[in-house]
Amino acid sequence: MILTITLNPCIDKSSKVAVMKPDSKLRASALVNEPGGGGINISKALKKLSVASVALFPAGGHNGNMLCSLLKEEGILFHAVDTKNETRENWIVTETSTNDQFRVTFPGPPILEETVKTLIDQIRAFAPTYVIASGSLPPGLPDYFYGLIVKNATAVGAKCIVDTSGPALQALKNKNAYLIKPNIGELSKMLNIEQLAINEVDDAAQQAIIDGYAELIAVSMGPVGAWLVSRDKKYYCPAPPVEKRTTVGAGDSMVAGMVYMLQKHSSLRDTIRFGVACGSAATMNEGTQLFELEDALKLYEIISA
Repeated sequence: MILTITLNPCIDKSSKVAVMKPDSKLRASALVNEPGGGGINISKALKKLSVASVALFPAGGHNGNMLCSLLKEEGILFHAVDTKNETRENWIVTETSTNDQFRVTFPGPPILEETVKTLIDQIRAFAPTYVIASGSLPPGLPDYFYGLIVKNATAVGAKCIVDTSGPALQALKNKNAYLIKPNIGELSKMLNIEQLAINEVDDAAQQAIIDGYAELIAVSMGPVGAWLVSRDKKYYCPAPPVEKRTTVGAGDSMVAGMVYMLQKHSSLRDTIRFGVACGSAATMNEGTQLFELEDALKLYEIISA
């Protein structure tokens, strides 16, 4: 069983305007509400791949109730831990005249201590084979919290995948997650290197493995592609050319694609290829819709040719 964890879930509210003008009344298209947050997006992406998962997250207030209702509508299995604080929301506005996207991300409310304890207890109760913890940390949680998730996942025999950034990612040193997915800039900070060149990424990722960050490291490089590296193997996958409409959900789609292949015991080469295919396919859709399966499969064929 796959358990996704979202510590800072949200409602993604998206709309469109013709032109973004300051000090003007902007006439927007109908508002679209979608359940969001790293782990929740990964559960949504896994469903597109016909892989069942349970999304675990804290939720509270009006937005928390909406989040649960939206997930029910989408047929996503979930377990919401009740909290007194209102679940956050994010705003995404697309300027149709330029296809530029404006994203406003709010920090979210502090998470209560009893909620934290319940979330950790649930990891053990579900006894999953994979735990995927993804997204930002809400205010009040220490940077090492994802390391605590890794520890508890490992204790029940689960492979723990973490996709986060900043100090929370750097705090995973010596925690030995199963897989992490930094970009080049994040990998540089993990190793205290000012800047990494493209041809240095694979060796740098192997150094991060030696430093105890994870068994596998997937380094996303946007339109350049991605590396998937283990202690003794390296696989590079170029990104296929696509017409980009958004970057929202591309990273979560990439993680879902890799997990899909990993739980099938596919090769690391095929794992990164399908991850890149799903991530690239997500950029072809507007708003926060993630990828279409047909697009991902076509791109995977192109990459694998």
